[in-house]
Amino acid sequence: MSGHSKWANIKHKKAAADAKKGKVFSKLAREITISVRQNGADVSSNLGLRTLLLKARGVNMPADNIDRAVKKGTGELQGERLEEIMFEGFFPGGVAIVVQALTDNRNRTVAEIRHIFTKFGASLAGQGQVMRSFPRRGYILVAQSAAPEDRLMELILEAGAEDMKLEEGQYEILTDPAQFNAVVEALAKAGIKTESAELTLLPDSWAPVTDKDKASGLVRFTEELEELDDVQNVYSNADIAESVMKALEG
Repeated sequence: MSGHSKWANIKHKKAAADAKKGKVFSKLAREITISVRQNGADVSSNLGLRTLLLKARGVNMPADNIDRAVKKGTGELQGERLEEIMFEGFFPGGVAIVVQALTDNRNRTVAEIRHIFTKFGASLAGQGQVMRSFPRRGYILVAQSAAPEDRLMELILEAGAEDMKLEEGQYEILTDPAQFNAVVEALAKAGIKTESAELTLLPDSWAPVTDKDKASGLVRFTEELEELDDVQNVYSNADIAESVMKALEG
């Protein structure tokens, strides 16, 4: 399960954006609506929706907001017609980037994302060139204090998890998407609280970033993309050196 702390590190600055709760709620609402529209409102059969609801509750998204998003997906409430667009590309230095967007205006979204890529010297790639190196995985975080390591390992492996690793006071658990729900349920039944649980894209390999200026540019590039209303998620295979991360935070 090597590398998952690297994935967490590139998202370290996202906490600042997450503080803008209105934007977080809006983006989650869009994802919930799309998920319901595509796969229905039954959480027992719509794994993606179940994951989104866990995430929504994790950021204290009001129940009314969640309910409206679900009803827009079922058609009970009128909502905008959204489509998903995936952008793939490379940041200078060989860092692979995948951007997930939900939009009601494709031309606007394409123009905004192209502008940010050009501004930071990044290049867009053809469909599938980057995505094939970012398989979908279940990613679960459990606080080290929540359970003894041996007990937790036995529990998650029996439920179908692939592996577990301790990183900075948290157990990082990796699953195949098909087993994600079973692992989350097993943890819940055992009374073990999850800090977060989501289906995400994780890279097969990592691109080392040891230069502070490059790392700073990458963080600013990621932040500007995430600030766009239509952008839901930005994924990267950047492995920023710990010393560089500390220098950026200082």
